[in-house]
Amino acid sequence: MPLHPGEATADSFDDKAIEKGRHLFTQACTFMRGVASPGQFPETDTTETAFAGRSNVGKSSLINALTGHRALARTSNTPGRTRQINFFDLGGALILADLPGYGYARASKVDIAAWTELVRIYLRGRPTLRRAMLLIDARHGIKDPDREVMAMLDEAAVSYQIVLTKADKEKAGALAARLEALHEELAGRPAAYPGILPTSARTGAGIPELRASLAALAAA
Repeated sequence: MPLHPGEATADSFDDKAIEKGRHLFTQACTFMRGVASPGQFPETDTTETAFAGRSNVGKSSLINALTGHRALARTSNTPGRTRQINFFDLGGALILADLPGYGYARASKVDIAAWTELVRIYLRGRPTLRRAMLLIDARHGIKDPDREVMAMLDEAAVSYQIVLTKADKEKAGALAARLEALHEELAGRPAAYPGILPTSARTGAGIPELRASLAALAAA
């Protein structure tokens, strides 16, 4: 059964919104810098969105699908490979921040502590950050490490939106049940944006809707 992401979200995107999203992502997207310490954060007034999620959830693949680049963001089958925040400039209209994956048990405690503190400082003190995109594997749903990040975002009053990855690997009935459970859990989260976007970097499902959502942020 084909995936129809727009049917399962609180957002509705008309043709105009989809076109704005498509146009935004036809702009050149270039790597700005990789940041390993707070003092290296780029100084800019451009609206920013961050992509966060557990290790191997598919952040880099999703960014590549959004931008139409096969290798803009580095992908790997090895969890925990991204150890810094990578910033990308999308046509001067939007900055994308690819955050280090969390929840990778085999990483050293020192590395985990360093990544966690870097991300915490970024999320709590980045004035240009409009919304964080919290990526959740559609097959597994929200896990405790995700809830820890959600609690941090709630406390910092940073708006975040759930984006399901790998939705093509879940059957339609199971995906619908997953979405219902997610909506129920988000109902008590003060900083959670109500729209949930199922996506697939492999098939392109949900990519136009996610682009439209990001374009709305860039234009606001």
